[in-house]
Amino acid sequence: MELRQEIEPDFETAEKIYPEVLKLILTYTDYSDENGDDDNAEYQRLENTLHKMTGKDMSQFNLWEWWEEDGAENLAFDISLPDAKQVSKITQAELSEIVRRIKTYEIPDEEDKSFKSIFYNHTTFGNGYFGKFLEKNFNTYDYKLFQRNKDKQGNYFEYSQDEIVEKIWNKGNYK
Repeated sequence: MELRQEIEPDFETAEKIYPEVLKLILTYTDYSDENGDDDNAEYQRLENTLHKMTGKDMSQFNLWEWWEEDGAENLAFDISLPDAKQVSKITQAELSEIVRRIKTYEIPDEEDKSFKSIFYNHTTFGNGYFGKFLEKNFNTYDYKLFQRNKDKQGNYFEYSQDEIVEKIWNKGNYK
């Protein structure tokens, strides 16, 4: 199912600025490795530049030690991808599609080397784009709905797509 444009991740914008964001991150890393940055002056310049490019609060990103996390490429993608928006009149079918995408590991076509194909799964895992979208749009969203849970008897279970949609869907719980 196709989602409305305002719901889908804005890969077009991300692709336009991604090369520059990646270059800035790697340049800062090289500079810091060679010269240090004890006073954080270069780090502040990097933060300010990236903020001006994206409008995002850079404190949510680890620009210092990205190699210990998800790598420079994924960090650059996260910074480049515009934040999820608050959207009005989300339908239950749209919610169901978002939940399906988060719960389903879709393997991109190996032949497709497009920007979107390379980074698409990054929007669905962890608290990727779609998790942030649900958090921004539904008071009833809880990331634990997508994790393994334990019942009162100590048995592990996972919620189905329909159960998650049912738990999130409540017209009175839009933000």
